[in-house]
Amino acid sequence: VQLQASGGGLVQPGGWSRLACSASINIRTSNAIGWYRQAPGKQREMVALIRSGGSESYADSVSGRFTVFRDRTENVWYLQMMRLKPEDTAVYYCYAESSRGVFWGQGTLVTVSS
Repeated sequence: VQLQASGGGLVQPGGWSRLACSASINIRTSNAIGWYRQAPGKQREMVALIRSGGSESYADSVSGRFTVFRDRTENVWYLQMMRLKPEDTAVYYCYAESSRGVFWGQGTLVTVSS
């Protein structure tokens, strides 16, 4: 199983960015898909998840600014990030959980700075 994340880079505060994750698994059979992040010197944290029933979960720090959504036909999901803040700077990892286990993408760096 492979997850390939893309997007990220340098973004100015208040700007936006979109991350994408392409998976080699059928996301329609996944228990959950989404995104985690790890900022320098901090532990990895959940950012946004979509569970199999369609419910979404967001970290309090991103709720109302970030949106996770998926394209089931292409086994791709996205993280739309709006009104970015310097504290959103982190390596973002896509994540998938299925009956076969837990899988991670390689991580993509998002830097929010002027």
